Amino acid sequence: MVLENYRDKQSKYLGPIARRITPTHPNSLTWGAFLCAVCGGILILLVRDRDWWFVLFFASVFIALNGTLDLLDGELARITNRTSKRGDFLDHVLDRYADMIMITSMVFTPFANLYLGFFAVTGVIFASYMGTQAQAVGVGRIYTGLLARSDRVLILTFTPLFQMVLLFFFGGFISLTILSCTVTFSVYEVVLLWFAITGHLTAIQRGILAWREIKD
Repeated sequence: MVLENYRDKQSKYLGPIARRITPTHPNSLTWGAFLCAVCGGILILLVRDRDWWFVLFFASVFIALNGTLDLLDGELARITNRTSKRGDFLDHVLDRYADMIMITSMVFTPFANLYLGFFAVTGVIFASYMGTQAQAVGVGRIYTGLLARSDRVLILTFTPLFQMVLLFFFGGFISLTILSCTVTFSVYEVVLLWFAITGHLTAIQRGILAWREIKD
């Protein structure tokens, strides 16, 4: 929701970079972004205990590269007049796979709850689906919402770093006692809970916006 407000201003920062790599095809950057997501997901999966805490730093680097290349491919396509329906289709498909890889990689670690993961994944899927389905019925692509992809990738970039700190100092989890009730959680679980809540709320929000715009 926050970063989407600056979508129109991204050309100011990405334009100079894109002009330096004009021989590169935008689809190559799209595939590069996807491969970075895969690498980030694999690195997250590798960390099972405190001995591998430092690996999460590199996971964050690859996720950050995923987000950067994902923005850069569209800018490059516009500058070089190589926008196409195939390119747009490829971008959306690989973005969804990248989302699932980066999120589920956290779920299948000792630091996350499987049920939270399920609701987080379905929230992200339906939020993205509502945005593209609006376009399919002629309303236009809806990017707004509590959990837009740009915000999601930004959160995912810093999540391994915070989990790395928690793993190094506290073994991966932190415990809080409130009114004689002790709650133990990890950074992954906090992020998954946020994705679960805001993802489904975003899907509902986009569905309402699309419904109001449909004329028949």
